[in-house]
Amino acid sequence: MVRIIPMASSSLNLASLRPCSSYSSLSSFRIPIISRFGVSLSSSCYNPSRRLALFHLGSAVPQSQLFGMKTSKLLREEGNGTGFSTAGNMAQASTQESALEWVKKDKRRLLHVVYRVGDLDRTIKFYTECLGMKLLRKRDIPEERYTNAFLGYGPEDSHFVIELTYNYGVDKYDIGTGFGHFGIAVEDVAKTVDLIKAKGGKVTREPGPVKGGKSVIAFIEDPDGYKFELIERGPTPEPLCQVMLRVGDFDRSIQFYEKAFGMELLRTRDNPEYKYTIAMMGYGPEDKNAVLELTYNYGVTEYDKGNAYAQIAIGTDDVYKTAEAIKLCGGKITREPGPLPGINTKITACLDPDGWKSVFVDNVDFLKELE
Repeated sequence: MVRIIPMASSSLNLASLRPCSSYSSLSSFRIPIISRFGVSLSSSCYNPSRRLALFHLGSAVPQSQLFGMKTSKLLREEGNGTGFSTAGNMAQASTQESALEWVKKDKRRLLHVVYRVGDLDRTIKFYTECLGMKLLRKRDIPEERYTNAFLGYGPEDSHFVIELTYNYGVDKYDIGTGFGHFGIAVEDVAKTVDLIKAKGGKVTREPGPVKGGKSVIAFIEDPDGYKFELIERGPTPEPLCQVMLRVGDFDRSIQFYEKAFGMELLRTRDNPEYKYTIAMMGYGPEDKNAVLELTYNYGVTEYDKGNAYAQIAIGTDDVYKTAEAIKLCGGKITREPGPLPGINTKITACLDPDGWKSVFVDNVDFLKELE
């Protein structure tokens, strides 16, 4: 038998249950915001009379019969606005989920890495004669007093390349302690090192197996002091294969690059003997794609970034959605998405949790720029 619980009509003000009016108070009026991922970010407007009505409802119905919920709990939740915050959290979670799903489907790849040098011709000569790179193109911007040179092992529309920047009159930069090295895959490390020595290059680690492994490596420095790791591998479509940066919180960085950048965690390696851990992240297997190597040194949370290394550029199908996803993941946008003056290439720029800069470039605009 269903028991009917009588209500005290004098305690229930039915008029107070009217729908909330958006025009009743400007302070309670919120304009619905629709994100690029099609989810409303607004919450319901608040009406004090609804809170009063629930108070009367709670006093008219015995606690044990109010849908199994105690009156005190109902009042506590209503008083704290839990219903509204829950709806807002659900909308935010849905927005973030949509953004992250889009990021995973976006067509992305590493385009180029940008850094500053003190003598452009000297650096070009070293990279072409010692490292076997090709000079792909140069552009001089006299009104801005700088020149760029693009070098690599294949065309820019399909390979990860280096963008050198020479600022008129500046012949020296501080590399800092945060930047690590670039990685280049070569078929014979010892032979490459001999060539570099013959050209007057600086070798900082002689060829030999990596500590704790079998891969043969060596380290060299270019004329500006940038370190290059030479890695012995068979033929590969992407010889310029790594950019190593040091980070202060290993897990935080991995999560950021996975969610905000859509990168895949390819592998990790912990070296407790030498007190560091590395993570390889990218948009495809290491043997076929350039990757980002994140290094965490035990107990070190901050690094000096200097003023030499600049950024990595990444291709995307939509810089606007990219910026929104980065914001949702807690990233800092340093340049809002939009076209660059003069060339109309759409970009957006951001900082990761450690302050390393990345620039996302519209894929279609990038290819037009190369024509």
